[in-house]
Amino acid sequence: MGDFTGQKAIVTGATRGIGRAVTTALLEGGALVIGVYGGNEDAAAEFTASCGESAERLSLHKLDVSDYGAVEDFYRKVEESHDTIDILVNNAGIRRDGVLAMMKPEDWQRVLDVNLTGGYTMAKFAVQLMMKQKYGRIIFMTSPMGHLGFAGQANYAASKAGQVGLVKSLSKEVAKRKITVNCVSPGFIGTDFLGDLTQSQYKEYKKMVPVKRFGTPEEVADAVLFLAAKKAAYINGAVLEVTGGL
Repeated sequence: MGDFTGQKAIVTGATRGIGRAVTTALLEGGALVIGVYGGNEDAAAEFTASCGESAERLSLHKLDVSDYGAVEDFYRKVEESHDTIDILVNNAGIRRDGVLAMMKPEDWQRVLDVNLTGGYTMAKFAVQLMMKQKYGRIIFMTSPMGHLGFAGQANYAASKAGQVGLVKSLSKEVAKRKITVNCVSPGFIGTDFLGDLTQSQYKEYKKMVPVKRFGTPEEVADAVLFLAAKKAAYINGAVLEVTGGL
């Protein structure tokens, strides 16, 4: 998917699932990766150990992406250490499912805070660093639920639809600085993000996918690296679906 030697990337939700696959692929491509994770120390330690020699180009940071002050401080330290960055992958995301009539206000708010506001905050400070060098690639991890909707996921669907609107607007604001902003929209991917599905739900959802299987994190990572490459300079404000035809 390209040579990323010498490039500096930030990946949120970097130690598990899709984020782990993206981080691994960027490291394999030669990038220096600053990985952000929400709180699972064991997963972070295990991932670092699995990276072998590539771990020399990986630094992991515990960060709540919805905390504006913490994100601002994080980027201040990134600038001090690396001056600029080339790639941001906004992958961090959570679900707190429930039918809207019974949904707790804190469950509604927390999903929007992490998925949407966290994406805004991470992108805001990334753009400021990228503008220094007049180059950058920003990729948001959205979801087809943003336009399809799903019973019990009003908060999640709203956050993902909001991400697309954010990307469409931001892509127009920064294009003249040679910064592109795009979305990757994975469908059902075999990660622990879907670990709470019952066996009947698993079978039902699998039937919905025309290719009759769930995707892999590595297949999503390939799409991310495609958009992150220098050769993707004319792709901007796009939503690349990785859904098996959902």
